[in-house]
This record gives sequence, structure tokens and C-alpha cells, in this order.
Amino acid sequence: MKFSFLNLNLFSVFRKKISFSAFTSLFALCAVVFTLNACSTGGGSLTDTALNTPAAQPGDEKVRIALLLPLTAEGRSAQIAKQIKQAGELALFEADNPNIELITKDTKGTPGGARQAASAAISEGAEIVLGPLFAASVRAATPIVQQSNVPMIAFSSDESVAGNGVYLLSFLAGHDVSSIVSYAVSQGKRRFSAYLPQDQYGKVAEIAFRNAVASHGGEVVALATYPKDPTGLVKAAKPFAEQLKNRQADTLFMPAGQQYLPQLATLIPYYEIDAKAVQILGSSRWDFASVGTQKPLVGGWFPAAEPRGWNQFKQRYTQTYGIIPTRITTLSYDAVSLAVSLANQPKGQRFSVANLTQPGGFAGVDGLFRLNQNGLSERRFAILQVQKFSNKIIQPSPKTFGGAAF
Repeated sequence: MKFSFLNLNLFSVFRKKISFSAFTSLFALCAVVFTLNACSTGGGSLTDTALNTPAAQPGDEKVRIALLLPLTAEGRSAQIAKQIKQAGELALFEADNPNIELITKDTKGTPGGARQAASAAISEGAEIVLGPLFAASVRAATPIVQQSNVPMIAFSSDESVAGNGVYLLSFLAGHDVSSIVSYAVSQGKRRFSAYLPQDQYGKVAEIAFRNAVASHGGEVVALATYPKDPTGLVKAAKPFAEQLKNRQADTLFMPAGQQYLPQLATLIPYYEIDAKAVQILGSSRWDFASVGTQKPLVGGWFPAAEPRGWNQFKQRYTQTYGIIPTRITTLSYDAVSLAVSLANQPKGQRFSVANLTQPGGFAGVDGLFRLNQNGLSERRFAILQVQKFSNKIIQPSPKTFGGAAF
């Protein structure tokens, strides 16, 4: 049974009938009248189960969803938290269900603050907790929600905090690697190489890479790691480039992010790696607007969410709040939308393990995803090719999950 909450047709029709100023005025009015409990321009086909469940009647007890964020933390965290909060409010606004109340609590970016925020949310009747953002805060809040048998969908990417009623909606390191390896094999590639950073992400990526290559019938013929300093990065590349050529690798996997990718890209022509003979592969960390400005990467393949969902969300968010959102804000939007899609089911059942981890998953801004009983999320990725000005989808993301959830 597949759950989907991102049917935006009604939203689009509504927007055609009113001006933007009228839309923003209506948003403000809804915020005052309902305290953003819900008022919307439409948004969401719910799950099949929810569609067949009688709608909540006036006077029924509200469904309370808690959102725990570091709203007063130091540094940039507070700014990001504000945007995450606004994305959650936008999801609720578009859901148009006045029976739902969003309770936002400030974790202050500390474990102690997270414990207090979780306790306050539970005492106010929250049936599900979304957030916190940081792993330490998730650990601190976990005993509070577990004692009350309330599930938590957190935004941390630290897998060690998942499980026993705590789910991670974030993009998890290494979980995209199988997608790009599988596509490369489908295009006739068999001899894989990788150049990986000497950090925790690099370790995770290496394990995922080796497992994916083996499971898809390929062979890792060359692999090296590099220290994350400019001199060490270049020094380690020289013997690796020789190894790559001598062992006739037909792919080069470089899952670096925006910080290091430009320097890595310059090594391709510097060490005379023929990008026509060696297909350059990346990870979802390549999913940033300026990746195509690095000429050696043009033509490279990488896994990512299809851009359409993000672009549509970004447009609606920007029109509503007047700023371009941080990429992580989609987690809050999808988490609130997921909770809303289950809210009309009976109390005590709506956020059950069975509902949260149903095999068909959910259709979110960033594509299809599902939560598994081990607390980790599973996503389906498209394969994109780097272009100079805009990336090209060369394989759409799957529309269903094949096989059982793990």
C-alpha cells in the first residue's frame, strides 16, 4: 500500500485563481486564526487508508505534532532551524486540516534543551515528535519519547541514534552508492576505481562502494584515500592515477562534496585521466548548482533526487517567506506531510510502527522514501549527468520499492 502526500494539483489550481499578494495575505490570516494548525491551498492526497477514514469532526481532540529545533542555538544553526520550522508550517498550511496542531519547541542546540523540549511536547499531548536536528539532541530526547511510547522522526544523519522508535529521515551517508554503481554496470562498466576522503564519510562510502560493486558483478581494481588538505590530496593522487591506468579501470568514483570537488576535478586532466575511457562517478554530494562549472566533471554521472520536486518546493517557499530555503528544509516539509497523511486514522494507531514503516513508502519532495523498522530511511534516486549549465536526468528515479523493507 503506497502513501503519497505530494499531489499539488489542487494547490496549482488555487494559485491560478488568486494573486500572490492575496495568497500571502491568506497565509498570514491562517497563521493568526489557526496558529498554523492548518489552513491551506490544498496539498495532499493522503494514503489510501486515510482517504477511507472518516474526516475528523469539529470538536474532536486535536492531533498534536511536535517539532523540536535549535531555534536559539549559536551560529548558523538558529537560522537553519528557522527555515526548517517554516517549511514544516508550509506543509501544514498546504494540508488544510484544522484538526492538526504543530507544537514547536526550542532545543537550544543542547542535549539538556532537547530533553526539556521533548518533555514539554509530550506533556502538551504530542503524538509524534519530528526532530531534533543534532545527534546529541536526538540521544538526549530519545528516553523521553520512548517512555511515552511516542515515535520520533529525527533529522540527524548519525545512524547510531536510530532504532527503537527513532527514525532518521535524513539523507544517510553511503545509501546512494548502490544506485550509481548499479547504473554504471547497466551501461557496461565492470572495472571500478575510487578516490575517497580520509574521514568517517570516506570509510562509510568505501564499505558501501565495495559491497555495491561486488553485488552487481563488478570488480574494484584501484582504490585510494586522501587527506583533506590541498597538498596531501594532490600527493596521494599521483600513485593512484598510475594505478588506475595500469589496471585499466573504466570508472572513477569521487564522492566528494562542494568543498573538495573543484580541486579533485583539476586532477583529472593534470594526471591525464581520459574521461572518455574512464567514466567519472559521483555521489549525491554532487547535487549543487555549480557542479557543471568544473569542466572535467561535465559528462559525469551521480545519483540524486529528481530536481523537479525541489524546484517546485523552493518556488513555493520563496514566494511565501521571501528567501531561498536551505536544502535540508525539505526534511521538515516531508516529515510534517507524512504525519498529516496519517493523522485522520484512530488515535493510538495513526503513528504505529506498521503505518510509519509500511513497505510502499511515501512520495516526498525529494522522491520516494520509506522508514524501516531499524530506524533508517531508504530512498530511491535518479541518475543525473553533469551538464555545463543544468544537469540532465539520464535515468528517472524508480516509482516503487522493489523487494521487502529491511
